[in-house]
Amino acid sequence: MQPDYAKKYINVFLGLGSNVGDRAANLRTAADLIIKSIGKIAKKSHVYETQPWGNAAQDRFLNQVVMANTTLDPRDLLEKIAKIERELGRERRREKEKWGPRTIDIDILFYGKRVIRDKGLEIPHPELHKRAFVLVPLLEIAPDLEHPLLKKQVDELYMECTDESDVVMLD
Repeated sequence: MQPDYAKKYINVFLGLGSNVGDRAANLRTAADLIIKSIGKIAKKSHVYETQPWGNAAQDRFLNQVVMANTTLDPRDLLEKIAKIERELGRERRREKEKWGPRTIDIDILFYGKRVIRDKGLEIPHPELHKRAFVLVPLLEIAPDLEHPLLKKQVDELYMECTDESDVVMLD
């Protein structure tokens, strides 16, 4: 058995979003729970207010991207994220309602440089390059990060993104 100090840490980028209840508190609580159950947060973007994606008939979101250091494998990471979402009151909806309102949504954007296409787990997130609400906060903390499938850096993905929805920094 490896001692704790010998574990390999992986940088994971997580997208956080909330548009129900106290949105800012939901993001703060999610970050606290990420630290407790996933790993230390090494970088955190500002919080951005954004238009809803996919279903415009709902309140605006607050979004943020964090980079955490973890020793969890991708499946365990996904399980910890689902537990955090449930703890914060997230209810998973049927597929046709997937872009509905939520207290918290946490997406795995990147897991190191790994590419995973498995049932219920796709890393990098398959839509991140199409969404300004992900790219703007990601650009803030990791502009040179390269997408392992598209072979483009985040700043280039942002410049090519055709999503013109509002992404407004708060503070």
